[in-house]
Amino acid sequence: MDKIINQLDETEARWFAVCTRSKSEKFVQRMLGKKGVHAYLPIQRLMRRYTRSTRMVEKPLINCYVFVHIVKSQYVPVLETENVTGFVKFNRNMIAIPEYEIDILRRITLEDGLDVEVVQGHLEEGDPVEISAGALMGMKGKVIKSAGKNRFQVELSHLFHSLLITIDAAFLERTNLRI
Repeated sequence: MDKIINQLDETEARWFAVCTRSKSEKFVQRMLGKKGVHAYLPIQRLMRRYTRSTRMVEKPLINCYVFVHIVKSQYVPVLETENVTGFVKFNRNMIAIPEYEIDILRRITLEDGLDVEVVQGHLEEGDPVEISAGALMGMKGKVIKSAGKNRFQVELSHLFHSLLITIDAAFLERTNLRI
């Protein structure tokens, strides 16, 4: 039997993903804040057109996920928070999310109106590319397809999700790096 890994630390705060009930991500973030827990909810701002108006809407980038930066003593208070269904575990292991992956989420959500689609799992095909201009400059990923638009993928391997970003081909530069 494999040993179960738990990367919670007594003194060093680390990032973990928490699952929430559907459409309660903002509520969970507020409740965690009231408990003194640093919670991050990546919000996507999109312009939506309705019959009679156009409005800017805010929605979570990844449904049912809130990210917490915690030490071991905060584990139980997070679990006891209303509408939290548990921590995201990988084969029963509590694996911390690297800081750079949280930074990727922050950079993506800073760009208003960016067309991002979250996809469960890993996507394997396409050329490795790097964004060569704009707020996401320097990010690396893979082109999934170009059907009028290129889809640029940023893999967040510890989350088992991929982000598909629609971006103009002029902002992409082919690399020889394996991603």
